[in-house]
Amino acid sequence: MTAVQGTTVDIPTGDGTADAYLTHPADGGPRPGVLLYMDAFGVRPRLREMADRLAAAGYTVLVPNLFHRHGRAPVVELPEFIDPGARPELFERLGPVMRELTPERAMRDADAYLRWLAACPAVADGPVAVTGYCMGAALSLRTAGTYPDRVAAAAGFHGGRLATDAPDSPHLVAGRITAEVYFGHADQDHSLPEEQIERLERALTEAGVRHRCEVYTGAPHGYTQSDTAAYDQEADERHWAALLGLLARTF
Repeated sequence: MTAVQGTTVDIPTGDGTADAYLTHPADGGPRPGVLLYMDAFGVRPRLREMADRLAAAGYTVLVPNLFHRHGRAPVVELPEFIDPGARPELFERLGPVMRELTPERAMRDADAYLRWLAACPAVADGPVAVTGYCMGAALSLRTAGTYPDRVAAAAGFHGGRLATDAPDSPHLVAGRITAEVYFGHADQDHSLPEEQIERLERALTEAGVRHRCEVYTGAPHGYTQSDTAAYDQEADERHWAALLGLLARTF
């Protein structure tokens, strides 16, 4: 592990400017790039902490504010610790914001993030990795399928609605993915029932995607987020082992 340097950066997109957190080893040398997609609660100390841990392992990590059309992060005020009692009010405010981030808008933004990483002096030449949490897991999958020449690895953790019956379901991009893929599903996750887990596995297998999908038994949705009541330390450390293993194989 090495010392890291983090800062806030602004990324021009087709719909304005996205603020983001950028972190990388403090020596300043170019390192493989990682695009980290946030969960619904947005860019905040916990996600910056996670990005710093990746940077300390030898990567340059970008965490964009996916809700930038609604202002700079945080777009809603968050408590220091998100317990079950706080969730209904937060999602009442976040729900409309999440719904406005359509797949088309999200992938238009993804192009901007990937272009920015390609031009960043702290990022090594070549494809990058993408990882995402909660809603970010679906965006990781979509990005790998939408920009296959720019994504070498894609991961998602406690993602929801990954393989629905909708005509724009994330799993439908599987046939275009060239990256290696890893998903760590939360057990008993109402947003990802067993039939969706099976549908995603089938889509990736039939498309010939190098992948591994695992269900973390006993882990709740949101298990990586230590600032929420859903945090599960054992599942979180399992996620780190899987993610760092994927990155090591890729770069």
